[in-house]
Amino acid sequence: MTVAENIGFGLSAKSVAKLERRQTIARLVEFVRLSGFEDRFPDELSGGMRQRVSLARALAPDPSVVLMDEPFAALDSITRDALQEELLRIWAVSHQTFVLITHNIEEAVFLADRVLVMSGRPGRVDTVIDVDLPRPRTNAVRVDARFVALKEEISRRLRIGVLAQNGERA
Repeated sequence: MTVAENIGFGLSAKSVAKLERRQTIARLVEFVRLSGFEDRFPDELSGGMRQRVSLARALAPDPSVVLMDEPFAALDSITRDALQEELLRIWAVSHQTFVLITHNIEEAVFLADRVLVMSGRPGRVDTVIDVDLPRPRTNAVRVDARFVALKEEISRRLRIGVLAQNGERA
């Protein structure tokens, strides 16, 4: 499917009228900064552009909660950082709830208001850490002392969990 067809997929499934579907697709193409690529296929896009298509497809049906499972894991670090900032921009405008699953501690702290640290088997919420960093956030926050401290706290909690799972003491 093309970029436009991908974005419109959920709208078609919801039987949204063709005119409304076209308007929503056009709005989202512009919103995720893919104007001019509506008729392109995934193999003609960069990894970052494909992620933006996926995000637009998830936003199209206007869900109250957007679930994202490792959305930036396959990207290089520069593209990942740029898309994380893009996601924050989209969140600030859409005001939707985003639930992001990630193994990247820095990504979790940068994007989240709250980080849920999961335990090993059986998987459960082990710790909830509030991220009290100001918004809007830019890449500059990554060197802030509070940001670094939050990363270290989450890392420490994860290490404790791994050691406990292996029957060792922290």
